[in-house]
Amino acid sequence: MDNFYAALISAFVVSFVSLVGIVFIFFRKNKIEKFLFVLVAFAAGALIGDVFFHIIPESLEKLTFLNMLFFLISGFLFFYIIELFLHWHHPHKNFEGHSKETKHFSYLNLVGDGFHNFLDGALIAISYSVNFSVGIATTFAVIAHEIPQEIGDFAILVYGGFTKIKALVFNLLSALLAIIGVIFVSVGVFENNYSIYLLPIIAGGFLYISFFDLIPEISKNRKTSKENIYILLFLIFGLFLMFILKLFF
Repeated sequence: MDNFYAALISAFVVSFVSLVGIVFIFFRKNKIEKFLFVLVAFAAGALIGDVFFHIIPESLEKLTFLNMLFFLISGFLFFYIIELFLHWHHPHKNFEGHSKETKHFSYLNLVGDGFHNFLDGALIAISYSVNFSVGIATTFAVIAHEIPQEIGDFAILVYGGFTKIKALVFNLLSALLAIIGVIFVSVGVFENNYSIYLLPIIAGGFLYISFFDLIPEISKNRKTSKENIYILLFLIFGLFLMFILKLFF
């Protein structure tokens, strides 16, 4: 039971990492918009790097390549269907006083990130069940992984039409699903061997968001060669950072 409370505290700490975007609250909207597109490019790179450097290798430890591919494609199609549903049913919303539609990829990213955070919580709880030191090590690894991703998630939400405050709140609510992951493990509803099927589904969703929403969205709105170079550089930076995290954590 002590390890359960330790896992719960760790999940709370990891969840509040999502508030890292609060540093952007103090910037004026026109200032943020000048560099927001590079943060979204970074987010796209981080998502792709997360898939290829973290999620797929971990999935292949317990799944065959064909099984992993099946669930990855299933996740890809699942997120496509969600976007179709949002396109048909979601009303237009205003963005900080301007008539601007909230982009569907904002909600898709919340769905994918929510699943991811749930699995992070499950992973933390399972690690504490091994022993306390493994739980602490896993918590630090998750935090290191989450900081760049949460910055990217905040940028995606704001770029997609959320106000800065709303983006912080929804990012936090998504992050708090890590606590649900801890509880599910503690009561035996969710076990480690189930997560291996969800991982490639999340990977498929992240690939869909990156290649079919984020990259086309920022590319079509950036016309100058300088801006396109920045997009490429920050995309590569997101990939590189996830590769470095893989090496050290």
